[in-house]
Amino acid sequence: MSNCIAQELLQTGKTVLYQTAPVLLESVIDYKMGKQKNANDNIYHSVLNVDLLIIDDLGTESLNSMKLSELFTILNTRILNLNHKVTKTIISTNLNIKDIFTNYEERIGSRIAGYYDIYCFFGNDLRFKK
Repeated sequence: MSNCIAQELLQTGKTVLYQTAPVLLESVIDYKMGKQKNANDNIYHSVLNVDLLIIDDLGTESLNSMKLSELFTILNTRILNLNHKVTKTIISTNLNIKDIFTNYEERIGSRIAGYYDIYCFFGNDLRFKK
């Protein structure tokens, strides 16, 4: 579903960044710690300013205080338009809302519960049908 949405937006000239939560958070932290190989490729700027950010597999990352802080900053910046432009975010996860509040601090859980439309998808995993 996320891929279909991304494709439609790309065809209209919008910018899209699709990344798994573990890779996204590691990339942002590497950039902030100066470990990014190409300083001209500012992943942090892209994460905050892309028209659509798709965070896939939230809940599969190993958590620490730095990752929680970065996730909060990303969500809060995009929700409140602190980047001075309207941006949208899709989060896919196998966690239910209770798990989100359990695994993440309340300020992250409350933003996800309060600012996102939550849709539950049921059915067989299409990856098993290949």
